[in-house]
Amino acid sequence: MPREHSNSNRPSGLALAAGVAFVAAAWVGNFFVGKMGLRTLPPLRLLSFRLVIAGVVSIPLYFLRPRRASPGGPPKKKTLQDLWTFVYLGFFGVVVNMGGYIIGLNYTTVGHAGLITGLGPVFILLFAWWQGLESVLPLSVFGVLAAFTGAGILSAEHSIEFRSGTLRGDLITLIGTLGFALYSVLGKRVAGKYSAAEMNATNYFVGAIFFLPIAVHNAVVLTRTGEWASIKWTGWAAILYMALISAVAAYLVYFWALRHVPASRLGAVLYANPVAIAVLGVWLMHDPVTWNLVVGGTLVLTGIYAIELGHRRNAKSQVTYYSSSE
Repeated sequence: MPREHSNSNRPSGLALAAGVAFVAAAWVGNFFVGKMGLRTLPPLRLLSFRLVIAGVVSIPLYFLRPRRASPGGPPKKKTLQDLWTFVYLGFFGVVVNMGGYIIGLNYTTVGHAGLITGLGPVFILLFAWWQGLESVLPLSVFGVLAAFTGAGILSAEHSIEFRSGTLRGDLITLIGTLGFALYSVLGKRVAGKYSAAEMNATNYFVGAIFFLPIAVHNAVVLTRTGEWASIKWTGWAAILYMALISAVAAYLVYFWALRHVPASRLGAVLYANPVAIAVLGVWLMHDPVTWNLVVGGTLVLTGIYAIELGHRRNAKSQVTYYSSSE
């Protein structure tokens, strides 16, 4: 496993925790807001409008980003390799991930989507091990399995029943989850090379290019039929939330955190989704506190703690090793 480079500009633990909490909250809201938007808009219309807006908003962030000087002088010019990096990360992180999420959510339930998204950290851990970025630590494996089991128990509160009616949506959501896992691991490989604003802007620019023809087609149809006014405020609110909060802002913070945190450790934030969904159900919908909530929530929290503890022990052993060998 490659050694993590020291970074004098590493943010404090509190700043990283606050950033991860923001990402988790933004993505939990995405489940509910996404379902709200799909009641008003077809999935491809919601998806294309969301990504084009996200791409347009990200462009100014690219030009306003701090310029990072190279060790030998001014910033290096971008090469074809940089362009290829932006394209494949934009494809997996935006086109596959967000496309799979929105289209899949249209054909499945929030509970199913929450459970399948919970597979993300499992895939991230496997991909990171395959790429040689992380070791498969026994404590981390236990944590991932415990958290996923807890997520499954929690999601069972939301009608988890795999039947033909939701199978198509489940499979599409799974493809989106695989896209996010690949984005996290491949993004980790280049996280030290590009700024969060640069990566965010280029990824969404790629996504916007892919979905621009669909967005233009939908805009033309709405103009010809005079149906712009028929889009309810909930539809516009969903588009703006999913474009500005759960996409641009959350991914900006996620990639920033990815520069300082192992991919599998950061991916554990996905396990907050089913826990938050269950807690919000108790708080807002007055759902009863069930054994599923108690047992599942306990397993998720135990799993996340085990993942965190495993990474801390591994980091400590690496410091001890390098200190004694240098």
